[in-house]
Amino acid sequence: MTDVIDQEYHPSEDEPFMNERQREYFRAKLLQWKEDILRESRETLEHLQDENQNHPDLVDRASSETDRAIELRARDRQRKLISKIDAAIKRIDDGSYGYCEETGEPISLKRLDARPIATLSIEAQERHERRERVYRDE
Repeated sequence: MTDVIDQEYHPSEDEPFMNERQREYFRAKLLQWKEDILRESRETLEHLQDENQNHPDLVDRASSETDRAIELRARDRQRKLISKIDAAIKRIDDGSYGYCEETGEPISLKRLDARPIATLSIEAQERHERRERVYRDE
């Protein structure tokens, strides 16, 4: 496995879908994204620990608590995102990465490049969102 992503390479429709180079490209992209999230989480934790002092002013304390709640919600979203990144890496390993979970058809490379954790093709995602909207409206 290559640890360094080829900065010049971008997957192309002109090559076989999910060939070795594409799999390594997406693996490196996912691992870099995960590392960025983990680094941001560490920085957030350090910030929260530094901010953990008692504020004598009630307004300052309330503001600090609100900031803390927002940071913790963001960290929870990041934790869920990391599990989706890990699942995508497992799909690369088992050969199912890049294929729609609903139809089995390839997910477009543009979609995967923009959203490397995608599990549905654009068409399947749109159908899924329409069904959600119908159920939500009932």
